Amino acid sequence: MRLYNTLSRRIEEFVPRGEEVRMYVCGPNLYAPCHLGHAMSYIIFDVLRRYLEYKGYKVLHVQNFTDIEDNIILRARALGRTIHDLAQEHISLFFRQMDALGVQRAHVYPRATEEIPAMIEMIQGLMDRGYAYQAGGDVYFRVLRFADYGKLSGRRLESLLAGARVEPGEGKEHPADFALWKGAREGEPSWPSPFGPGRPGWHIECSAMSLKYLGQPLDIHGGGQDLIFPHHENEIAQSEAYTGEKPFVRFWMHHGLMRLPESPEKMTRHLGNLVPIDEALERYGADAIRIFVLSSHYRSPLTYSEEALRGARAGAERLRLAAYLEEGEGEEEMDPAPYRRRFEEAMDDDLSTPQALAVLFDLARAINRARDEGQDTRAGQAALRELAGLLGLRLQEPSPVRVDATPFIELLVQVRQELREQKLYHLADTIRARLAVMGVALEDTPQGTRWRWRDEGVG
Repeated sequence: MRLYNTLSRRIEEFVPRGEEVRMYVCGPNLYAPCHLGHAMSYIIFDVLRRYLEYKGYKVLHVQNFTDIEDNIILRARALGRTIHDLAQEHISLFFRQMDALGVQRAHVYPRATEEIPAMIEMIQGLMDRGYAYQAGGDVYFRVLRFADYGKLSGRRLESLLAGARVEPGEGKEHPADFALWKGAREGEPSWPSPFGPGRPGWHIECSAMSLKYLGQPLDIHGGGQDLIFPHHENEIAQSEAYTGEKPFVRFWMHHGLMRLPESPEKMTRHLGNLVPIDEALERYGADAIRIFVLSSHYRSPLTYSEEALRGARAGAERLRLAAYLEEGEGEEEMDPAPYRRRFEEAMDDDLSTPQALAVLFDLARAINRARDEGQDTRAGQAALRELAGLLGLRLQEPSPVRVDATPFIELLVQVRQELREQKLYHLADTIRARLAVMGVALEDTPQGTRWRWRDEGVG
């Protein structure tokens, strides 16, 4: 398996350091509901984890919750609520939405406010090593002390300093230094520390939590391309300065960002140019959202499009019908092995989900063709369901409709028979497929067509 490494700027063979793949993914800031851009991120890393496990790896997946940060404090104050209550509300919503999208839960979800001691310990260690200094109640990281600063983003320190200045009230030694600890301010939550009461800076939480739960080096650290600088750049600096070991992360994986067609900016909550996850789920369904996201390579930008989502919804239906239509049981059995090999080749090539999806649709067409030719399609349909599952597609067979549908079903069976007599086979097949989705199976016999609920006898 080969993955693109943002740090080396090339595709490299992926082999974990040990028996377990240790993967850290940056989680949401809990001041507002997540949007479809967030869903894109978690779908991508969910697929990565699923495929790694399919390859035989054991994966330890950690994803943080940022529950103390400027935006959360401001939102909680505006609503007259505590940051804990606001964060808990959005954590509950996050889990409900991710479950609906079929995103597997991480093994550990550390919350920043519950990991303050680990952050304080790390900050103190950086001060002891001369990489951090106290200025009033604040603590800053000395960027100039870390020689490799900028190696992830490719930005030179000189260019970062152009136009930079120290804001009034800051005690920075240098404009590029970043906050590890922020001294207590009136009306804000704070915790005791050797540096005085205050709260952690944003960047330190991911370093402290990933080192605590996964150790160093991490095999994979993931997030959006917007996190490369400054967040992930600062994570590298403080983590490698603290441990004295290199590297902090072996593979840095960053996905492209989702945008609305009329906006050049990424989809983000503070700009308001977002699509709520619940709205997208209600209109299109989880499988359609996943197909929409995975139809573009993860490193490419993705433009939100209702037309594309409608197409993805139709594609999900085609896969579902192929996976769950009545199985062909002829003497000759179709062979899904070539499709499995092509699927694996696509996924092994830097998680090329567009090509992997193309294989699924090719397999679905082959299943339909084999059924028409009287072949046994059971192995092909099982392979389709399994490979689709690696992309997180449920292709769930809908529950049978058990109202008194007998008159309507018999009418559709009659219409289908008349279409077949007129040799309008594609329309007849459409009726059969739609009935199959309802849980109705048809059996053509010399005496005519009979129907039954799939789990019951003939009607």
